[in-house]
Amino acid sequence: MSFLTGKSALVTGGGTGAGRAISLRFAREGANVAVNYSRSRKEAEETVSEIEKLGVRGIAVQANVAEDGAVREMVNKVAGDLGGIDILVNNAGATQFVALDDLEGLTDEAWHVPMSVNVMGTFYCSRAAIPKMKANGGGQIVNVSSIAGIIGRGSSIAYCASKAAVNSLTKSLAISQAPEIRVNAVAPGIILTRWVEGKEEFVQDNLDQTPLRKVCTPEDVADAVFGLIASNLVTGQILTVDGGRSL
Repeated sequence: MSFLTGKSALVTGGGTGAGRAISLRFAREGANVAVNYSRSRKEAEETVSEIEKLGVRGIAVQANVAEDGAVREMVNKVAGDLGGIDILVNNAGATQFVALDDLEGLTDEAWHVPMSVNVMGTFYCSRAAIPKMKANGGGQIVNVSSIAGIIGRGSSIAYCASKAAVNSLTKSLAISQAPEIRVNAVAPGIILTRWVEGKEEFVQDNLDQTPLRKVCTPEDVADAVFGLIASNLVTGQILTVDGGRSL
């Protein structure tokens, strides 16, 4: 029996990519999983179907994580349906591709998208879930960040800044919510998801600069998230999963 058996997890952006892999990994370990989605309803419901085939409960719940009211409503529903929240994975993310040297192309919208979803969304979900976790005796939060927040290279300057903020938020929450709640982050390199479809040159450029000559799969991220949750003395850490790209 896994230590996750009977636990309840909420995974934002859980219907596709890394979020789907994380959701299914939790389900295989015996956790009940709430799969959040913003627009990908079909994919979220398909993920829930796969979760339920594993013999645990799964629910799909819609919410734009950049909207505080929608997040609070989502968290209340998940806690009510699954008997609380033990684990939150802030995986939902957004970006717009803007070349790093194209400063004029970095419009207010190009800033607003990653900052509202990646930073405020992570904060809103964490703030809403923390009281539910404490009511259950404690819990864990894992934020899916990016090496872009460490090395300053990525899909845009705004995206890099947003992920650096997520890393900082991870540390601040780890300090402020201890000892009841552990907070960590996973910082992958490029993940092979629909985000990079049609951007073969971007992927190859990163691959050429990666010592292991590999890019992340969604399952690589899921393994890292699971590892952080399993490590009882780890909090406030940013675990890079990038094949050495950030070295």
